[in-house]
Amino acid sequence: MEHRGFIQQMEHYYTAYARALLHIERPERIVGEAFDILWAGWDETEAAAGPNLPRYAWRLLRSRVLLRVRRHPDHRPDLRPAAFMTITQSRIEDPVARFVEISEVADFFDAISHLPPDQFDVVVLRYLCEFTPDQVQEATGLSPAHVHTLDHHARGALEQLHHRPTARE
Repeated sequence: MEHRGFIQQMEHYYTAYARALLHIERPERIVGEAFDILWAGWDETEAAAGPNLPRYAWRLLRSRVLLRVRRHPDHRPDLRPAAFMTITQSRIEDPVARFVEISEVADFFDAISHLPPDQFDVVVLRYLCEFTPDQVQEATGLSPAHVHTLDHHARGALEQLHHRPTARE
């Protein structure tokens, strides 16, 4: 019963995260795999995870998703394909303007992949999946203050990464 309740509580978050990173139609299979692994060791998991089962489960889910994510040669997750799936670009009728929008968004998504893991997750959940800070906290098992701090630092880092000089400049 506890496992089923946990799945019902987390499934939406986990599926949104998997869809955002993998760009696949049916991310439920990967999420289900993570829940199956959690179930296989449920009795030990509660003891191993201590009071923060959501944090333990989030790390498990994250590892399953990142095993399948497309990567850059330096092994960072490649989020650039998500630029082709934004609502904003889909509404632009002029092909040149659409290309410019996709290029800019792809650069921004590429910058996200430079973030440390927890900042990366907070940014993906907050801004790609559009979850509130409370929802991010619930999904990841991080404290509200930690989510706020990670979000703040990630936005600062993205500002620097996104506006760093290029070789052409």
